[in-house]
Amino acid sequence: MREHGGNLDVAQQRFGGAAEDWIDLSTGINRVPYPGVDVELRQWNALPSRSDIESLHNAARRAYGTEAPIVAMGGAQAAIQLLPHLAPRGRARILAPTYNEYAGMLSAAGWDVTEVSDLAALARADIGIVVNPNNPDGRCHDRRELLALLPRVGRLVIDESFADAVPDLSLAGEAGQPGLLILRSFGKFYGLAGLRLGFAVGSEPDIAALAAMVGPWPVSGAAIAIGRRALLDRDWATATIARLADDCARLDAEARSQGWTLLGGTPLFRLYETGDALAVQDKLARGQIWSRAFQQEPGWLRLGLPGSEAEWSRLSAALSC
Repeated sequence: MREHGGNLDVAQQRFGGAAEDWIDLSTGINRVPYPGVDVELRQWNALPSRSDIESLHNAARRAYGTEAPIVAMGGAQAAIQLLPHLAPRGRARILAPTYNEYAGMLSAAGWDVTEVSDLAALARADIGIVVNPNNPDGRCHDRRELLALLPRVGRLVIDESFADAVPDLSLAGEAGQPGLLILRSFGKFYGLAGLRLGFAVGSEPDIAALAAMVGPWPVSGAAIAIGRRALLDRDWATATIARLADDCARLDAEARSQGWTLLGGTPLFRLYETGDALAVQDKLARGQIWSRAFQQEPGWLRLGLPGSEAEWSRLSAALSC
């Protein structure tokens, strides 16, 4: 299994405690989730109708500022797993380092996969993949540079899983033209990752192909009801963007007090050079706070943002031990 955050079971096995005792900062999931999660009974005991699903699609189009074809699915991860089947096997180029599921999925499906370090190296690929903002370092790419690359790549996939908090970065409004496919995650920004909801936005042929692969009921009735409500609540989104900016500054200040260096991040997580990430991870874990370390980069530590004053206090206390 590839390395990911969110592996709280590993923390429990090593350090004990029940899941509810832990503060999981190993992911980029908002710890102040969208509050409107109550749904009618019919959302649980009836299959979603076509009009239900289309109402979710319309809410997503409005939230993402696009008129392009769109399909809901079980998180952005579901789209990643289907990507290898959108076209005949060929050359895949991935701007790296980044989320490791892309290389794994494409390689397993027989694609010729190369990880590259700059945008220009994606040219002439059959599939070029850019995560924007990037995971784990938060690197961002100018919309104009990405659009200029589009004619030089068979299919340009832009993963915008962390773009909700930086909406001006999104290319969703440009989707619909051939060769451009945008992936969006719902659960990270809205703090409801367990709902398993995401979207692909793109050209008519690509979205039709993905829709055929996910089938007639790609997401649950509860995901439709909650997702639609949250995506249309722009006041909550605006307030959350402002809060996350303040919380990033607060976490960065805490990191500086530890002598760490900010390497990058997004409004939902920060990446620090700590010198010895495993030692810091163990220190935090003794206070039942889980973080993300990286095998290939022994100094890197990724932290999500605490969600309450009690969590901030626990983080400060764990770091001061």
